[in-house]
Amino acid sequence: MCTTCGCAAGETRIEGQALEHADEHVHADGTVHAHAHHHHGEHDHHHDHGPAYRPVRGTDHLHYGHGPAGAHVPGMSQARMVKIEQDILSKNNAYAAQNRRWFDEHGVFALNFVSSPGSGKTTLLVRTIEALKSTSRLAVIEGDQQTSFDAERIRATGVRALQINTGKGCHLDAHMVGHALGQLGPEDESVLLIENVGNLVCPSAFDLGEAHKVVILSVTEGEDKPLKYPDMFRAASLMLLNKCDLLPHLSFDVERAIEYAKRVNPGLLVIRTSSATGEGFDAWLTWIADGLAGQSARRSQSMELLRSRIAGLEAQLAALKA
Repeated sequence: MCTTCGCAAGETRIEGQALEHADEHVHADGTVHAHAHHHHGEHDHHHDHGPAYRPVRGTDHLHYGHGPAGAHVPGMSQARMVKIEQDILSKNNAYAAQNRRWFDEHGVFALNFVSSPGSGKTTLLVRTIEALKSTSRLAVIEGDQQTSFDAERIRATGVRALQINTGKGCHLDAHMVGHALGQLGPEDESVLLIENVGNLVCPSAFDLGEAHKVVILSVTEGEDKPLKYPDMFRAASLMLLNKCDLLPHLSFDVERAIEYAKRVNPGLLVIRTSSATGEGFDAWLTWIADGLAGQSARRSQSMELLRSRIAGLEAQLAALKA
């Protein structure tokens, strides 16, 4: 399994195609798909019972998040874990950079939706699509371990959607998204909505090339989630505090949840939303429209710069011929 996130590998499927090396997790011996025990006879049996997971005497608290790797895998040293994580993420980041260049060249505003299961991501996306589809070009990538239920819900709105099933994998990665782009073909100057696998841990580390991560926190989950899962809230640009129509029936403390989120990420924008009542959707849709306009403007500037460079080269060539 991957020492970065603990997910298994080799079971990813994208509708309509086979993914040859879906999530290129790297073994210590250089082969893809990292596992805690290395193949070809190389087994790291160094048991690093050090600060990374030493219990604190006199307390009821075992902390496995100390040490340079910030995690623990039985039988693997912190140094080995750091090396494997660097290999995995550097490979992913190279694919993410390719995706980002494609998005910029085509003016596609890509959003990566992340949350725990049951936060209301798909329902929120459906309402968002219904509000935008008459004025904006839209496409959706759906990520789940199994089934195409969510993609089918999106297609029922009339918008194109592609399902990625990750098998035992717990997140989408940039390589999967790159393959999906080739098949889905989002239109120029469109909005691409990527619904990641429901998980508040692993997707935080994997850049897909998106413009922003949008984290959805449901009021049914508890206001302490930003402190329990800080990496995800730190990686996000926007938090949608969702299912606010249920607040009269809950003891959820909205101000405390927002304070916890901003303690982790002071620059985090927060919008309170309800897919049932439409609360917050004006602000949410305006945020998307502004993002798409900015992406379109960047594309226009890039194209103008390219045309200027071509014109300059043509002038130089004409001068040489003269």
